[in-house]
Amino acid sequence: MGIVAVPLLVLLFCSASFARTPLERLEVRHLEAVHTQRIEWMKQRFTAAPPLGVYQDFRAVSAGHAESSEQLLRAAKGAEARVVLFPNSAPLTGLHDGVLFLGNDRGLPQFPDQAPAQLPSSTPKERRGLEDKFKQYPDEVFAVTGEAFSEKAFDAAFRNASYHILARELTEADVRASLAAGHLYLAHDWLCDPAGFSLIAESDLGVFDIGDEVPMLNTHIEARVPVAAKLKLFRNGAVVAEANDSKILYTVQEQGDYRLEAWLTVDGEDRLWIYSNPLQLVPAPSLRLPSIQASPNVEVRRDIVYFEGDPANAAKHKLDLYLPKDQHDFPVMVFIHGGSWRSGDRALYGALGYRFAKLGIGVAIPSYRLMPGSPHPAQMEDVAAAFAWVQKNIGQLGGDTKRNYLVGHSAGGHLAALLALDQEYLKKHDIPEGAIRGVVALSGVYNVSRLSYFVSDAGARDASPLAHVRGKAPPFLMTYCQWDYLGLPKQARDFAAALRRDFVGAQLVYIPGKSHISEMVDIWQDDDPSARAILNFVK
Repeated sequence: MGIVAVPLLVLLFCSASFARTPLERLEVRHLEAVHTQRIEWMKQRFTAAPPLGVYQDFRAVSAGHAESSEQLLRAAKGAEARVVLFPNSAPLTGLHDGVLFLGNDRGLPQFPDQAPAQLPSSTPKERRGLEDKFKQYPDEVFAVTGEAFSEKAFDAAFRNASYHILARELTEADVRASLAAGHLYLAHDWLCDPAGFSLIAESDLGVFDIGDEVPMLNTHIEARVPVAAKLKLFRNGAVVAEANDSKILYTVQEQGDYRLEAWLTVDGEDRLWIYSNPLQLVPAPSLRLPSIQASPNVEVRRDIVYFEGDPANAAKHKLDLYLPKDQHDFPVMVFIHGGSWRSGDRALYGALGYRFAKLGIGVAIPSYRLMPGSPHPAQMEDVAAAFAWVQKNIGQLGGDTKRNYLVGHSAGGHLAALLALDQEYLKKHDIPEGAIRGVVALSGVYNVSRLSYFVSDAGARDASPLAHVRGKAPPFLMTYCQWDYLGLPKQARDFAAALRRDFVGAQLVYIPGKSHISEMVDIWQDDDPSARAILNFVK
């Protein structure tokens, strides 16, 4: 049985410096040492959790050719590869048995170009020795030689190293878009499964992934790997931070391209394990809520008292109305602002009120008491009182009391969702079940049980909409953004799934190209996807 060469891109990078020659690495004692260490890492590595962000990690291998489609599919599934890339035409295209095949993909990024070791000519006896070693240590031998000493060449090659593509779904459109945007990293999977690796930049605007342009606004970079490794963070090619750990945290002070390398020490040698594409840190844009542009077909009524409480809280117990002029029986949305339950006010959202009232939707925007001075459930009590006022009074102002919607952003999405699901708050105001026609939660929070604002409350779990999902709830529309805050995309997916399990209508809309903040800042624009989703849901 002869040597089978596999011309695959996955062989393009190895250790930056070799402490041993290739022949020394092929000695049985070294192969055994590497093999033993690999098994130990398999035991140590943490299990990758479901993704908190927008993307899934799809393992992709690059193939130059295949003897048959059956061989190719078998090797890909055996290596747990979800994508097979071909530089030219592919023998298979599309999705087959959970594996996506893509041809004519020549736009892959370049990684350190180091060819596999060139072994000196060997005798037939020496070749048989390599074949025997390959049978016992296929991954270790292949990592040294780049050659498979059996007919199962693709099995070893596909296990060796791969691209990891960060994409939302396993579709050609999503995978190609992620490849074009650089949402990927390269890893020597044969050393250790890298699943669970992440490199993100977190700022006041949201969370950004490998390949993104990251606005610098109180920004830090965080990397995590499933086993402790030598981590090196580079800025424009120079090391700016190092750690021997399973994570590294770095506060960004300068613009530039930041990428990560993770090295594993095995049998006395450092081997390059993970090599990421960069995050590009750029100046932050100027983001602010738009100024109010009055409209002649919108009537505005400000500072309406919706609840008579402590005079010290009088300013927060008022709402503003934006009503379509000369219209009757129009739908109404009660908009609950965000701000982490600790900031924000109705006065900031006049542009939003005009934006929807011009299109025939009445808008009520209440203020509410804020944390920490007014801990939970003060916010819920105020939102309930505001909705109750609208339900009891909007009919006299032209609104249709059977079409009152709750809309909230971020913390406001949490308050809107909880009000619709926990009936106790509206019962206190004699508002019947079914008064809420629908709920729109923009980048909402649905599980607050671990948030510091709520953990001091013995009923913290009860403050989570996820704990109150019920079958007779109104329909929901939920959004999450490409650059949302960490964990919110997963919360949206989990919450939508919980609603659907109880047969509640749940639309989940992904908003590309927006951050947690820009989703709200841009909602006044005519072509804004979040605004379009709201209009379709309400009208």
